[in-house]
Amino acid sequence: MQCTFLLRAAVVLGVALVGVPVGAEELTHEAINQAIFNQDWQNNKAFMIKAQVLLDRARFSPGVIDGRWGMNTERAVRALQERQGLEATGELNEETWRRLTSENGDEVVKEYEITPADIKGPFINRVPKSFREMAKLESLSFTGPKELLAEKFHLDADLLQALNPGKSFAKAGSAILVPQVRDEAKPNFEAARIEIHKSDQSVRALDEDGTVRAYYPATIGSSETPSPTGTHRVLGVAKEPDYRYDPKKLSFPGVKLKRAVTIAPGPNNPVGRIWIDLSKEGYGIHGTPDPDDIRREASHGCVRLTNWDAIELANATIPGITVQFVS
Repeated sequence: MQCTFLLRAAVVLGVALVGVPVGAEELTHEAINQAIFNQDWQNNKAFMIKAQVLLDRARFSPGVIDGRWGMNTERAVRALQERQGLEATGELNEETWRRLTSENGDEVVKEYEITPADIKGPFINRVPKSFREMAKLESLSFTGPKELLAEKFHLDADLLQALNPGKSFAKAGSAILVPQVRDEAKPNFEAARIEIHKSDQSVRALDEDGTVRAYYPATIGSSETPSPTGTHRVLGVAKEPDYRYDPKKLSFPGVKLKRAVTIAPGPNNPVGRIWIDLSKEGYGIHGTPDPDDIRREASHGCVRLTNWDAIELANATIPGITVQFVS
């Protein structure tokens, strides 16, 4: 399997973090679920959490739920507005908010009881930085229950802690506050084709009549290491893939290996938990160990999604459908 391991770009594709954070004591079940639209919505963290969860449930993914207005959320709003036939400004307005809440519910956070499976592991102490060290591990597992729960509920680990101040995530039976996100294992659609838009760094799953059924933020190749062009096909899907780096075939900056290595599966594997294999040899759509970095870096040509978005797309995809790269 040949693919991208994200090039740590010196230039970050700016994500605006607009707004003044709200204190953790205000991020309660009631404050978030009862948040309403007003003209100061960008500065209300509880409202932004609610908006991001609603977008997630509508399958117009904001990527990581972090309670901040930024590029991923803005582009998800714009894509939703396009789908709804609204003026595609990317700004939340009353009509967009009305449709989000009417179609996707109002209760967006819930109490969740940590299960024995959530804390069972196995976990790893840390994720090595080099492929050589990664290849020594039997699994590229989560680093602990906190990281596992953050991915399970599509949110930033710091926000998970802010929703649950002072709480540990390592005890089964403990009750914590989490977003009520969509179930990526059970998508309510089947993709007829996939479009990868380079201009806004997104992946769109469409049905037979061209309606966008799901929209995901993506990391796509740069001008130096471009993604493919044209139309290709899905050859198959690998769940929990391993990752092979062969220096005879690949040459990534900063990777100094003389022999090929194989890195074990796991959420912190370089290609995450999913590999959607494309007919363009060496390229695929896959997950990531760093969901916070989606759209903020350049890849070596493959298309990278959060693990949960990649899992949903894989579950809605059958071999043979077309994948079109749109400039």
